[in-house]
Parts: sequence; structure tokens; C-alpha cells
Amino acid sequence: MHRPKRWNISPPDPAAAELAARLKTSALVAQMLLNRGLREAGDCQAFLRPSLKCLHSPEGLVNLNEAAERIAKGVRDRQKIVIYGDYDVDGITATAILWHAIHLLGGDVHCYIPHRIDEGYGLNAEAIKVLCDEGAKLIVSVDCGITAVEQAKVACERGVDLIITDHHEWREEVGVRGEGSGVSSVVRTPVLPECFTVIHPRLGHGSAAYPNPHLCGAGVAFKLAWGIGLAVSGASRVSEVFREFLLEATALAALGTIADVVPLIGENRILAHFGLTGLKNSKMKGLQALISSAGLTGAKLDAYHVGFLLAPRLNACGRMGHAREAVEMLTVADAARSAEIATYLEQQNRARQAIEKKILDEAVAQVTENCFDSNDCRGIVLGSDHWHPGVIGIVASRIVERFHRPTVMVALPNGSGATHGQGSGRSISGFHLAKALEACREHLDTFGGHQMAAGLKVRPDNFEAFRHAFRAHANNALRPADLTPQLSLEAAASLNEVTEALVQEMQRLGPFGHGNRKPLLCCRGVTVACPPRVVGKGGEHLQVLVRQGELMIKCIAFNFAQLADSLVAGTTIDVAFEPALNEYNGNTTVELELKDVQFPE
Repeated sequence: MHRPKRWNISPPDPAAAELAARLKTSALVAQMLLNRGLREAGDCQAFLRPSLKCLHSPEGLVNLNEAAERIAKGVRDRQKIVIYGDYDVDGITATAILWHAIHLLGGDVHCYIPHRIDEGYGLNAEAIKVLCDEGAKLIVSVDCGITAVEQAKVACERGVDLIITDHHEWREEVGVRGEGSGVSSVVRTPVLPECFTVIHPRLGHGSAAYPNPHLCGAGVAFKLAWGIGLAVSGASRVSEVFREFLLEATALAALGTIADVVPLIGENRILAHFGLTGLKNSKMKGLQALISSAGLTGAKLDAYHVGFLLAPRLNACGRMGHAREAVEMLTVADAARSAEIATYLEQQNRARQAIEKKILDEAVAQVTENCFDSNDCRGIVLGSDHWHPGVIGIVASRIVERFHRPTVMVALPNGSGATHGQGSGRSISGFHLAKALEACREHLDTFGGHQMAAGLKVRPDNFEAFRHAFRAHANNALRPADLTPQLSLEAAASLNEVTEALVQEMQRLGPFGHGNRKPLLCCRGVTVACPPRVVGKGGEHLQVLVRQGELMIKCIAFNFAQLADSLVAGTTIDVAFEPALNEYNGNTTVELELKDVQFPE
């Protein structure tokens, strides 16, 4: 379904022409670089040619050296080390990175992934007890644990060292500090678990602050693995064998980074860039099987393939059953077992898709029947006692796409023994979801996450109170204008500027994702050359031929079928689009994927 959008077009920068001449690129690509805050030719060249040399040293992460030395000691002493991961792609890949690093160095390393439905997100006190009883001497969390204050005490009481690595929001104590003038200020102090140490990319201030606060769980694990390699080598560089492993591990880090939708800027973009190349050429049997199951063997992989083809398969078993199979595939499984697991993940993913469609239809009906899409409802909370808790996060994303409001989906207890509803939320730009849940904490039992995604547990008798509190918080934080989706456009262009050479140049700005958007352009005053053609299984898409002067270009408009009657031949329109190359029968042509259409008055 097409929803009109508000266009934000970056104004032309006078420096674009000079920068284009220095870089020997088009003025439009120079404008795109300027839009990304890159004004010096050297910075632009570094952006266009990412280098692993630009990765930050792992010792810049607060507490990482201490953690690396403790793990290195565990490796040397053959202590039982358990990696405690999360069940999403970020947690799975983070677990695999640390497992491979410690295993390669000769450590006695094991993995534990909680069951999404039975145990829920994060460190589980009962699981920690069992791990301690089974002989663990060191537990290292990845992609979880920053809010596990009570759970961390269990390890401490058992005399087992716990290292927490995470990137999600921590809890805060809010206090008031008086000043000499009598003016007081609000002081926010992190509430961190008491354990051996905590690694988090946003710990540290001033000169101690890590340059990249946007590392995901797999990114933090990659840095810790690097640090462990240094600690074991006792030198300023890791061994050659371990260096080869780190290069291979960028593929796992890229999977986690792209799937977790952290900003693809700076260090994250470097990891994604090299990791995507590494994915294609990976020697890991599990990655080879995963890529093969998606029909991508030998293909040039980009962020789309990760986000929409590979990541959903890895996520599927954690959503529908248990993520341990995915971890097994990426760690201990041989080629035959990896292929078997990849086939299982494919089956789980198809089952997930069927359940997702059913829940989405029900969720949309709840929104429309209850007028949750009205201007006085700027935050949506939906619930049902027959929704699958492993799928509701994806459906929340679909609801956000459709209604452009922060959305929380809750799978309420259905009499099967569960006492709490499990919720998963997704947000829109400018609305910090984790902080919104913090504002509603009196109605929740547990919660955690970050700006754009979060999870929670809520008792059924608190569900309605939470719904009202979340809505009130959203109504206060968002304006009616925020409910209209926005398109950020790089520049206005004419159709004759949109050439094959331009599209190839634009591809060098990738990998694309959150924080480094896929470049969109707009062209004003184009003419519909002939009636649009309705395409797609359900007749939901349009093929449109547009003309400007003598030049005609084919366009594809996904989910624009409702505009078919308005796009009559001869109509003048403005189009916002993503240019792409279409290769067919040895010929390459430029096509436009329309993102919005406006009808000038």
C-alpha cells in the first residue's frame, strides 16, 4: 500500500563541483559525499576505499584488556569457558566469533543460548546456576547482560567469573546534584551488574570514550577476540594464524552488524564492507551451507542479501524453536551437518513466513478497528494470546512500515503455563524505544533494548495500563508531522544525468543500511509515457515508463497499484527513486525503483 511521504531534499552544495573535479567523479556523487559530512578529498577517498587499517585498536574499549587477559588465563589453564549468547543473528554470530577465537587458541570453550520462549532474552539465573554446577569457571556473555544485575550475582555467589559484553541500553539511577549557586542538575548513573568486568562501547568518557559507540554485539565480540589474540601472543600483534582467523571473522561480524541495523558508518561500515567479501569466499562450512541454502553461492553479496535472505534464515530457528542449531552450524558442524542444519533453517523460515502473514493480518485489523492509526494515537501496542512470541518482532516492523508509529507487539499467555506476555517493539526515527519502555517501567516486569528495537515481559493484568502509558509517552514525544514518513533525497536530477556510470559510482558508497542510506534522487516534471502496467502475483505493483525530453526510462513501483488510475499517459509527475542497473540478454540498462510519486499542481 502506497503512503505519500514528505520529501527532504539536500540543498545543492557549492563545493560539489570542485570536489567532483578533485575526485574525478560526478557532481551528484560528490554531493552525496558532502551530504555524509565528507568535505576533504582524503576523507572521501578513505570512504570510497575502506581499509582494515582504519579499524580502532581493541584496547580502546573500556575494560577489554582486563577481560582479554582473564580469558587468556582461562585458555592457558584449560578452564571451562562458556559463551552465553543471544538467540538473534547478532548474538549467534557474536557467539561464533568468540568460540572460534578461543577454540583456535586451544581453550576449552562451550556455548549456551537461551530458549526464546521458555527462558526469554538475556542472562537467566537458573541457566547460570546450571552452568556453574557443570564446571564453568568463566562465563562470557555476548549481546546481552548489561541489565542483568540480579542474575550476575548468581555467578558471583558460585565463585565463577562473569564477563559481560553488550551494546544495549543499561539501566540508570537518576539523582539530583546541588551546585554552589543553589542550582541543581540531574545526574544519571549507569547501574551495571557486579561481575569480573563489563565491556560496552558506550562506557568511558572524554579521552577514554571509544570512537565507535555503535558497535553491535558481534562487533564487540570481534574486538574482544582480537584482544584475546594479543593477550595470548604477548606481543603487539597477533600470530599469523590468528590474523587469518580475524579476517575470516569479519564475515560473521558483518552478518551481525547488518542484521542488527546499527549505523553503517565508520568502523561498522569497514567491517561490513570486508565482511561481505569474506562471506562470499568464506572457508567456514556453516557459512557456505547458509549461503548455498539461499541460492547465493558465487554471488556478489551486499547488505540486501544479508538483511533479507541470510539473516532471516539464521533468525528462524531462534524464533520458531531453539537457536542452538544455528550456533552449531557456525561452530562445530562439519559440511554434511551444516547442510542439514541449513535445510532445517530454510524449513523453519518458511514456517515463520506463514505464521507472520497470519499475525500481520490480525494486527492490521486490530489497528484499524481500534483507530490506532489516528493522529491522537502516536504509539501502538497490540496483543493476542495466540500470537507466536518468536515472530511478533518481525510483525512489529511491518506495522511500523505500514502506519509509521512506534509499535509494540505482545504475545499474551494462552494457558500453557506462561505467566507473562512477551513483547517485541520497533520504532521510527526520533523515538527512542528503550527509553520509552523505561518511562513505562512500572507496568513491566523486564525490558531491554536500544533506540530502534526492544523486548519486554508484561503481566496480563498490566497490559492495558502499559498500552495507555506507552501511548501517552508517544503522544507527548511525537508531533503529528512525525507520523508522516520522510524520504531523505540526495539531490534533484534530470533523467539524462541518471546513467549507467552514475549508478556504478553510487555503488561505491555502500554497504548501505541504517546511517548510510541507499542514495535516493528525485526528478521533477517527468511525463508518464504510456498507461502503467499492473504486475505481481496479486497485482500490487506497477511498471511505468516515464519520459523527459527525448529520454525514456522504465520504472518499477512496488505496492503502488492504487495509483494506476492516476498515472494516465501524459500526466506530469515528480518521482523519487533509487536508480539500478538491469542486465538482460547481455544488455545493461538503467531502471528506476520508485519510492514516491507527487503530482505537481
